[in-house]
Amino acid sequence: MDSSIYQNYILILKEELIPALGCTEPIAIAYAAAEAAALLPEAPVRMEVWCSGNIIKNVKSVTVPNSGGMKGIEAAAVLGMTGGDPRRKLEVLSAVTEEHICRTRELLGAGFCSCHLAENVSNLYILVKLSGGEHCAQVEIADRHTHITKKILDETVLFSAGREEPCPETVKGDRSLLNVRDILEFADTVRLEDVKDLLDRQIQMNSAISDEGLRGHYGADVGKTLLSVYGDDVKTRAKARAAAGSDARMSGCSLPVVINSGSGNQGMAVSLPVIEFAKELGAGQERLYRALVLSNLLSLHQKKYIGSLSAYCGAVSAACGSGAAITYLCGGGYEEISRTITATIANVGGIVCDGAKPSCAAKIASAVDAAIMAHYLSAHDHTFSPGDGLVKDNVEETIASLGRVGREGMRSTDVEILRIMTEPSS
Repeated sequence: MDSSIYQNYILILKEELIPALGCTEPIAIAYAAAEAAALLPEAPVRMEVWCSGNIIKNVKSVTVPNSGGMKGIEAAAVLGMTGGDPRRKLEVLSAVTEEHICRTRELLGAGFCSCHLAENVSNLYILVKLSGGEHCAQVEIADRHTHITKKILDETVLFSAGREEPCPETVKGDRSLLNVRDILEFADTVRLEDVKDLLDRQIQMNSAISDEGLRGHYGADVGKTLLSVYGDDVKTRAKARAAAGSDARMSGCSLPVVINSGSGNQGMAVSLPVIEFAKELGAGQERLYRALVLSNLLSLHQKKYIGSLSAYCGAVSAACGSGAAITYLCGGGYEEISRTITATIANVGGIVCDGAKPSCAAKIASAVDAAIMAHYLSAHDHTFSPGDGLVKDNVEETIASLGRVGREGMRSTDVEILRIMTEPSS
């Protein structure tokens, strides 16, 4: 394929398939707080955090990793300040100690941190303001979980994205070049040495947290329940493995995962079902690598229309990628893969995101189930026709139509979901 497209796809994979410890929204808050603490020359006495509605939605009910079970924006921010290592970015809380946890609890009890809704900002927005003595440090993140757009100490702007040195996170692969046909050609022809390390890490980390989810007791034990009730055929294992990883991750498991589209849940949904089907089919390692390349890029292709955070559940786009990769493992080409994507979108394209929490595991299981059904429909030359709801004349138009729903149509839905989640209980 064209060398510029090839290199662009490699760059996208390197940017996206990175490890993260815990749900990426509280981790992004902890990262911003750790960066602010590194700027402040005196001991902090007060912290204020401003977040977009989607950040608030995704932090409210998820356990912060390495926190001793704490939840919420304030817990993530204060723990990031007390024990975070900003050099680790999305693994910022990996070195937290019991002393840091105790100190965090003390500060939370003393009302050290306050949280506010930031309006008229991007869907992914965080501002941490840390005050101490006569100084005030501010760190702003926007659009991507580690994309620092501003650093301010007192009245001095130390960094502002686009004005001085470019932030490394702004050097991005061009997602507009993603399309199903080129992604398939890339998966078929990519030199494995260019992607092997990325995919080995994804396989190892995501499998490890799935194993932990099946061993321990996390959330509602969705993965374990699926296996105990539905048996252990490959269709059930594919759903259960992905759900079990989410069970563990949403309930504070300290194992890292390799993310996709800025999300660990999507990173697991896009990879673990593919790994399970590859085992069942006896596919070799090379075929698994190529299937994972396809799955990851197809998920990213869909999310480019929607953005990192919205009212649209990203498990659907990730499952679309998995379903297409399963079709690929079974020998399917462009037409078969396109049918799998279309049938998945036509089925579960309306699942809403009501924040990160234990029930994400069930949504992942449902989305993967739909993708597996779409695979089998495609294998029998079946799918849904243009004009059936969001289905258009071809797969690219169908993907774009769903993206329009997620980006534009569900905007007011997102506001209402946040209102419902934050209103006082009766």
